[in-house]
Amino acid sequence: MSRTEFIIATAIILFVAFCMGWFANWLVHRFTRVRQSDVADLDRMSQELHEAEETRDQAITYLQQREAELTNQLTQTEAELRAAMDGLRDARHEAEELRAHVDRMRSQG
Repeated sequence: MSRTEFIIATAIILFVAFCMGWFANWLVHRFTRVRQSDVADLDRMSQELHEAEETRDQAITYLQQREAELTNQLTQTEAELRAAMDGLRDARHEAEELRAHVDRMRSQG
């Protein structure tokens, strides 16, 4: 093999290797390329996710406020119940005292 044939063979081999590398690069980019519609879908999904998170945060805030209101109402109702029970206990005690007094008056009279 002469020097010229060697140079031509090497040039052909390098050209074929270059073409194969370029084709492989084109294939990789072809299959991994992100399409504009995919980017638009990702933007839409991220916006929907952001809106969903805001809605969730608003719902959590509302539930916390509602829970605080209900806890306050429960505390007030329990206080009113305790006051009513104390009043009932005092009324029963007073009724017993009055019955005892009436019984004493009947037995004396």
